[in-house]
Amino acid sequence: MYLARVITLSDKGYMGERLDTSGPALVEMLKSVGFAPESDPVILPDTWSLIESNLKQSVKDGIALVLTTGGTGVSPRDITPDVTRTIIEKEIPGMAEAMRSASSQKTPHAMISRALVGIAGKTLIVNLPGSRKGATENLEAIIPALMHAVEKIHGDPTDCGG
Repeated sequence: MYLARVITLSDKGYMGERLDTSGPALVEMLKSVGFAPESDPVILPDTWSLIESNLKQSVKDGIALVLTTGGTGVSPRDITPDVTRTIIEKEIPGMAEAMRSASSQKTPHAMISRALVGIAGKTLIVNLPGSRKGATENLEAIIPALMHAVEKIHGDPTDCGG
């Protein structure tokens, strides 16, 4: 089983002013599809240095999959994709496009998502929206390819065709 970490990015969640519902929901989804997530999401404020250091630490810790939830929109404090872009070595635009496409079937607000998916070392980083509904729907959109992507990142030599 591959290790997974969920990082919730929310100023209010970090201050204890809002209950994090997206992070725990993502942990449960990861368990149901064969990942070994840490039991509790990490909750951070929308602060560049904290997001950056936690993403880098996840790579150092050998976490195979990091899901971030929150900070993917266009508000002034929404910086998750910007920080992620400085960490990753390879972007996987198809996964981010699949998430936006699936989400746009439910809300026109999906068009303003700046979520990104990419690889840092052997860690797949996926940015998800901050709401429970948005986060779970976006993850659901990429679950069919998620394990395969992680296996390939970790050197699985089998063909992608089947």
